[in-house]
Amino acid sequence: MSGTARLGAFILGALLIFAVAVFLVGDRQFVFSRTYGLRSQFDTVAGLDSGAVVRAGGVRVGTVENIRLPQKPGDKVIVEMKLEESTRRLIRKDSVASINTEGLLGNKYVSVSFGSEGSEQVRDGDTISSQPPMDFSDLARKMSLVADQTSEVLEKAGGVMDTARGAVENVDEMTGNLKVVSARINRGEGTIGALINDKQVYQSLAAATEDIRGTMAAAKTGVVSFQENMEALKHNWFFRGFFKGRGYFDSSELAEHAIAELPERPAHKKFVLSDKDLFDKPDNAKLEKGKLLDQVGKFLEQNPFSLVVITAYTGQKGDKEENLTLTQAQAMVVREYIVKRFKVDDSRIKTKGMGEQTGPDANGRIEILIYADEPKNAAQK
Repeated sequence: MSGTARLGAFILGALLIFAVAVFLVGDRQFVFSRTYGLRSQFDTVAGLDSGAVVRAGGVRVGTVENIRLPQKPGDKVIVEMKLEESTRRLIRKDSVASINTEGLLGNKYVSVSFGSEGSEQVRDGDTISSQPPMDFSDLARKMSLVADQTSEVLEKAGGVMDTARGAVENVDEMTGNLKVVSARINRGEGTIGALINDKQVYQSLAAATEDIRGTMAAAKTGVVSFQENMEALKHNWFFRGFFKGRGYFDSSELAEHAIAELPERPAHKKFVLSDKDLFDKPDNAKLEKGKLLDQVGKFLEQNPFSLVVITAYTGQKGDKEENLTLTQAQAMVVREYIVKRFKVDDSRIKTKGMGEQTGPDANGRIEILIYADEPKNAAQK
């Protein structure tokens, strides 16, 4: 073959190869097929480039023709796509475009979902809604945050475990100490060990306890005997004058009918008698002229009352505590005279020893305060 023929064959082959390449590239870019355009708007395209693949149902159906930045802040990025004409029967106006990644770290592409049966078909240049792309950097940050939180939880759990381990060690230490103490007690060491193991010590302790019980019984017997002796002294002719002179025998009876506080309401009736007129001497409770109290007893028999308080006052002579005891005794003696000689409700008659009084007009006296029945409406208040 001549050189001219070889040159012609080479040029023909090159032209064939170029024609095949043109058809292949044109087929991938849909140069030789009917297409239509769609748009979709995104806040961010997450690395999507012009010429990226457009898929529908996972099948390559078009390419990204252009990506336009917004004209002003607040607008969105516009992605212009070119799709095969045959996809009109699947892609409708309610279809949604989303930006995905092929694999974990592959190229970005646009995925367009199929529309619903009742939705209108798209037209050339229509805009469909979009779905925000998944940003793997945000995902990585969230995973990092979750990892940090998990690490913190594990650290806290480790601290709790350390605390629990320390508590177990403390329990073990206490158990060991108890074992040592128990062993010492079993060997008879210490006071408790001696009490448990030494019978002689136990017997000595038991004997001491019996002695204490005997002493308490003897003391109780002595108290009873003392009370009996005091009662006998009250009736003994030699000591009887002492009890008779002071006007009463038993000091424990002074507060038997005493009232804690006087009523706040005013008395309906009041009788006032001097201690000099009633008693043998101002410094005792021996009632000398009880007949002066008859007027009080007759009044109580003839008039209803809710409460009677017999109060006694004395001057500032002598000891303060003794004066209080004296007024309690005088009030008690006056009460006994009235309840024994007159038909009255003795449960409503109380006493109150007021003790010594201060001021220039302070003197010894008996005041009998009579309170009438409270009105019903007052009681309800």
